[in-house]
Amino acid sequence: MVSRVRVWLNRTYAENVFFMDQLRRNPSDRAVEIHATHGDADSPVLAAADTADLEPEGLSPAAYVEYALDQCRRRNIDVFVPRLQQAEIVAHRADFEAAGTALLAPTPEAVAVFEDKVVAYEAVQAIGVPVPPWYRVRTADELVAAVEELEEAGHRACFKPASGAGGVGFRVITRSPFSLMHLSGFPTPYVQLDLVVDALRRAEGTEETVDWLVMPRLEQPEVSVDCLTGPDNRLRMAIGRTKDGRRRGFTLHEQWLEPARRIAEGFGLHYLSNVQFRMFGDQPVLMDVNTRPAGGLHQLSLCGVNAPWAAVQLALGEDPGEVVPPFLGQDYTVVSGPRPLRASSVPPQRVEETAEPLLSAVPAPVESVEVSHTGATAQALPL
Repeated sequence: MVSRVRVWLNRTYAENVFFMDQLRRNPSDRAVEIHATHGDADSPVLAAADTADLEPEGLSPAAYVEYALDQCRRRNIDVFVPRLQQAEIVAHRADFEAAGTALLAPTPEAVAVFEDKVVAYEAVQAIGVPVPPWYRVRTADELVAAVEELEEAGHRACFKPASGAGGVGFRVITRSPFSLMHLSGFPTPYVQLDLVVDALRRAEGTEETVDWLVMPRLEQPEVSVDCLTGPDNRLRMAIGRTKDGRRRGFTLHEQWLEPARRIAEGFGLHYLSNVQFRMFGDQPVLMDVNTRPAGGLHQLSLCGVNAPWAAVQLALGEDPGEVVPPFLGQDYTVVSGPRPLRASSVPPQRVEETAEPLLSAVPAPVESVEVSHTGATAQALPL
């Protein structure tokens, strides 16, 4: 009898409820039990898990590792997929192995390279992967100089934190003066150069500091290549997910896959990683590298691929072989859907207490991502 697999995801993105769904629907029908922890009691990953704990706040990186080791021992975790404190956790891989837990995460060296976008750009450029021009900025004068150089070359400047994820802190520079026009409609990523410069100058001499990467605004399409690499540094899977406006699709074109393969194999991006590209003129250039599973990884189920399960197999020492999509799904767009939450201490509202009838006390679990096609609606395949 094949034993169950116990998988833990710590403080991960809400979209990884789909990651969890795919693990349970693995093609071998092997029993998978999922443990989840989070700092937000209303994170849907807690409700989607078989067991769940709230994480303590304010732990130092070292203390978090001790917390994680305790979770692995008490919960008999076979495979741990760390997002929070990934760098500190992978530095203690031997301790987790001694506890009987495999880490589904890259090497410490790989995590260190891609934590800092400037270090990452320098490293990948050294192995021949094209990158856009960039400037590291910490002061108002450095920002103005970088923006002027980019604008003189005919580019629109933008900036983002040198260390960060998920597009947090990304802004596009504009010289249009702030006016009521900017207060109509929805907020945008555009920010006035004079306001940014003024904020930087006022922060000089205080504890507030910035460390930004200033670069040209890159054009679409954006292509995120999901990679699966073994601990032997051999790539098992590389599939590109394309985004152009609302339209999404898939690609196996080598102009995207070849540089992603070079990065994943060359830097020890073991297990699941995500390499993002955009266009600079007529050339694809690296935008970012994620040393973790991408939030949209589950969309590969539209190509007949269950990447989370293949990664867990690798972590368990069971090589899934080369993961090749049997087909490429048609173009689609992402549509959100409801997910249940864990029961709270607040009693549910009675129907007669509401102005409008409730659809249900608790929404039914969403088993797959719903996608909209031209003239039709389709669901992600149950892989």
